[in-house]
Amino acid sequence: MPVLFVGHGSPMNAIGDNAYRRSWQALGTDFGRRYPKPQLVLCVSAHWLTRGGWYLTGMAKPRTIHDFGGFPQELFDQQYPAPGAPAAAAEIAQAVRQPLSGSALGLDASEWGFDHGTWSVLKPMFPQADIPVMQLSMDYSRSPVEHYRIGQQLKALRERGVLIVGSGNIVHNLRATRRDASPNQAYDWAIEFDRIVGGQLKNGQLAALPDFKSLGTVPTQAHPTHDHYLPLLYAAGAVDDKEAPRFFNADFQSASISMRSVVWG
Repeated sequence: MPVLFVGHGSPMNAIGDNAYRRSWQALGTDFGRRYPKPQLVLCVSAHWLTRGGWYLTGMAKPRTIHDFGGFPQELFDQQYPAPGAPAAAAEIAQAVRQPLSGSALGLDASEWGFDHGTWSVLKPMFPQADIPVMQLSMDYSRSPVEHYRIGQQLKALRERGVLIVGSGNIVHNLRATRRDASPNQAYDWAIEFDRIVGGQLKNGQLAALPDFKSLGTVPTQAHPTHDHYLPLLYAAGAVDDKEAPRFFNADFQSASISMRSVVWG
């Protein structure tokens, strides 16, 4: 399986007829033609943060979570009824070990489901919702390098038909959004951080990605909180060193959200 990092941006991209949603639809058609159809999708979304450990959704019928406000009713009406995979979740939870402690991943059988970081991109990509999906939480109390190490452990799943999807944004600052901005307009700090990270991805410097906070003041402007950056580390960790990235949606939404997305493999 390939590995994906998808910049998901506004929840409205899930229902709007725009270039982002169309690119997700086009990517979905590659499965079954360019790539095999996934046996399972494991998604790491910016919107499931935990503390004290990592968790996998382990329920048979995950619910669709509408974790936002102030949007049209049409968006709240969206459902993504893809099945879960309880047996696979239990197996993966034992195989992937938490950094430092070495303990197994936790299993969530009832609390979470599919937040919009997952369903907003998977619904256009796989509209029939016939592929089992699970989410992996991110322990927000842990260092970026530990998130990358979890991603490295996920790499082995690719050989078993598991599609790894990181869903976040390389730049994400909602405090600075400008709704009137075009996709080619962005703040200087947003362009700079996207350029640096894009260069690391292009040059295969994936092990440097967890050290993003060392890049001066730009990372703080690009990510007042770094929840949307962390999914990139899981995707990058699952990549083979020799795999070249293919970029798409390499522009900006609302001047402060990088939509740059990547396919490896």
